[in-house]
Amino acid sequence: MNSKLEKIEKNTATLEIEIDAEQFERGLQKAYKKNVSKFNIPGFRKGKAPRIIIERHYGEGIFYEDAINMLCPDAYDAAIEEHGLHPVDKPQIDIVQIEKGKSFIFKAVVVVKPEVKLGEYKGIEIEKKEYPVSDEDVEKELSKMRDGNARMVTVEGRPAKEGDMLILDYKGFVEDEQFEGSTAENQSVVLGSGRFIPGFEEQLVGANAGDDVEVKVKFPEEYHSEGLAGKDAVFQVKVKEIKEKELPVLDDEFAKDVSEFDTLEDLKKDIKDRLEQRAGARARNEMENEVIKKVTGLAEIEVPEVMIEKQIDSMIRDFELQLMYQGLKLDDYLNHIQGSVDDLRNNLKQDAEERVRTQLTLEKISEVEGITETQEELNEEIEKMAKQYRQKDLEKFRESLGEDELNYLKNSIIVRKTIDYLVENAKIS
Repeated sequence: MNSKLEKIEKNTATLEIEIDAEQFERGLQKAYKKNVSKFNIPGFRKGKAPRIIIERHYGEGIFYEDAINMLCPDAYDAAIEEHGLHPVDKPQIDIVQIEKGKSFIFKAVVVVKPEVKLGEYKGIEIEKKEYPVSDEDVEKELSKMRDGNARMVTVEGRPAKEGDMLILDYKGFVEDEQFEGSTAENQSVVLGSGRFIPGFEEQLVGANAGDDVEVKVKFPEEYHSEGLAGKDAVFQVKVKEIKEKELPVLDDEFAKDVSEFDTLEDLKKDIKDRLEQRAGARARNEMENEVIKKVTGLAEIEVPEVMIEKQIDSMIRDFELQLMYQGLKLDDYLNHIQGSVDDLRNNLKQDAEERVRTQLTLEKISEVEGITETQEELNEEIEKMAKQYRQKDLEKFRESLGEDELNYLKNSIIVRKTIDYLVENAKIS
């Protein structure tokens, strides 16, 4: 097999690949053996006709397509490796010469990774981010824990106020007609939560347990039920019970109930430690994003359209998964926002291009600086992955990983180390 790189122009490489006549003949013979059982030639038992007879009967090129499909992939891969190309899409194959007894010659036109001309990436000026944790922050977090462990107790002798939970029965009417889904019994609502139609909760403030209240509301114009959107409605509401939140006392017993700690002070210290870790991670993340954005902005890259489109495909797949976890489908989402897949792709295009630019820039820096993964680092990532998937047999899990998974882990390590390198070599003011 011989190949020559004719040209690379606008990230598109053109290869001419020649498979010699002997190898092409072997490909034709393999194609014949693969397909001979399909042919029924007069004078021969089915599947027993010689190749030359089949070619005379159906034409010399009867086995060309299968032979090409057998020979081209390996020849193309060898040519790509020989010329050090990095394709980002499937090749377009054009046949130059195909004839029995002669070399088979074809051209492969393929989009390759673009050349990246790095700008400055060492000594980039970035601002140091700091988010100090105050005692007030700790108290706020403690208050959330206290609120989450509160219990609702029945109130007697006073009317409902904002923040109370009411237990209700109700029926809803539009133009004196009860509408579908308008009836509920023992429905709980927290006044001020905004869960109900605007105006509903506010009209129950001041009601007492046992009261019958007529609540008048107007459904929003964008209400999900078209039959009710913009309509006036009346709800006949029975207030059955009023409950208020009873907060636990903040003491050592509270700490024991909600955590592994024996004292409130130890719990507060743990909260502060966690908040400081979170603040440190936020600060580090913002500094990383700043240096990546600046370094990428200084690099010259002509990003092929196909790479942007593939990134958009990946982003849409991720979005579909997020919707699926919420019990939604992409079509349902698009119908809700009155948009199309094309609109979604257009909205994602700029972000997709930035992601590709960032990826290519970081790859180039890691290549220039010789940043790579170590076996120890790879082992650590495999162990983390095994824990994530709750796999107890580490060796069995390691053996189950395919090339794609290992490459993903290796690339993650390299990207992480490259970003660390950029931050470490930045000028932080």
